[in-house]
Amino acid sequence: MSLEKILAAIPHRPPFLFLDEIVEQSADRIVCRKTFSPDEAFYQGHYPQFPLTPGVLLCEAALQAGAVLLAQQAGDAEAFPVATRMNDVKFKRIVKPGETVTIEVSVSERLADAFFMTGKVTVEGKLAARLDFACAMTKSPS
Repeated sequence: MSLEKILAAIPHRPPFLFLDEIVEQSADRIVCRKTFSPDEAFYQGHYPQFPLTPGVLLCEAALQAGAVLLAQQAGDAEAFPVATRMNDVKFKRIVKPGETVTIEVSVSERLADAFFMTGKVTVEGKLAARLDFACAMTKSPS
């Protein structure tokens, strides 16, 4: 599915948008992709001699995929998800410039307006990052 659907679902915009496309989506699971261009600004300073994608940005990609997933469940056009915690974050593989990651996020539990999710980021089927996280639906203060 197109980038337009992502842009309609979440407020993130380049250069802080870490999703290129939605590969598949159901009520409680989403799979997205992102190709990290060698021209990304963060590579200039994140180990210039050996550029690699910061792990925190892999986590952010999972959080953004989760936000797209939750956008359909919000039931309120003014509500949006805000990350409230990350647990058991593990980095297993370096992601280099030019590589494409597949981001899979699933909802494991919902308690009122809180959603507990698991994210997995892979490159060519190999695990790069894994995390459990939670988001709460909130409204922008007026």
